[in-house]
Amino acid sequence: MDISLLRTFLEVAKVRHFGKAAETLCVTQSAVSARIKQLESTLGIDLFIRKRGDIQLTIAGNRLQRHAETIVKGWARARQEIAMESSVSDAISIGCENDLWPIQVKPLTQQLRNRAPEMMIQVEILSREILIQRLTAGLLDLVFMFEPPQMSDLIISKVADISLIMVSSCHDSLAADAIESNYIMVDWGNSFSIQYAELFPDASVPMMRTGSSLMAYDLLLDQGGTAYLAEQMVTEALDQGRIYRVKDAPVFQRPVYQVMRPESELSRPIKLANACLIETG
Repeated sequence: MDISLLRTFLEVAKVRHFGKAAETLCVTQSAVSARIKQLESTLGIDLFIRKRGDIQLTIAGNRLQRHAETIVKGWARARQEIAMESSVSDAISIGCENDLWPIQVKPLTQQLRNRAPEMMIQVEILSREILIQRLTAGLLDLVFMFEPPQMSDLIISKVADISLIMVSSCHDSLAADAIESNYIMVDWGNSFSIQYAELFPDASVPMMRTGSSLMAYDLLLDQGGTAYLAEQMVTEALDQGRIYRVKDAPVFQRPVYQVMRPESELSRPIKLANACLIETG
């Protein structure tokens, strides 16, 4: 199958408009329509429900979308690896959740570049579900996450514990007061939410919630407030006196796991990555 058909399908599915998809792909709208018709003819199914001013995926289209993304990504990676220059001896593709980039994966990639400057490194920041999907499809070699799925065909191991501390823009504030004043609730996962509710059962509903600790950190520095953030993330701001640690607030430990396929465990890039993890602590 022509990969361009799947790329076109994915773009139409994304923008829900043949004309806009044509602009992005730098082809004519008629070319986009022809590609979609060819793909539908090849599969023997309708992929879109076409209404004036509204294009929606059919049930079959929704099912194809995930597979199409895997195929297109896999083809891109294959082309990249085949076209590697002779100076590039190895490659590793790493995935992580958004909050783990600054505190876990960034130091790892820096170590890898220092130890193996000839290695090609790819890093993707994705949701938990997409990370596992791409790992099992062979599009990622190593994944870092907080709550890995219990899958027997994957190797899962804990590599770190992240300390979550309460920080505030107010000096000498107490935890009970801090969570009642401009508190930013960061979604650190189910286990954190359960522990937080047990320790602060009478806390008011926070007016700000986010799944990104980086966003919470920016808001805290710009507008003030209180939040639970990773200690590694806020060390510099604490030292500079831009924010303050809420000293009577409990500290939560959040384990970080690495996930890989069994066949990847003995590869040179994975062994090197694990060695770098030990060095970075």
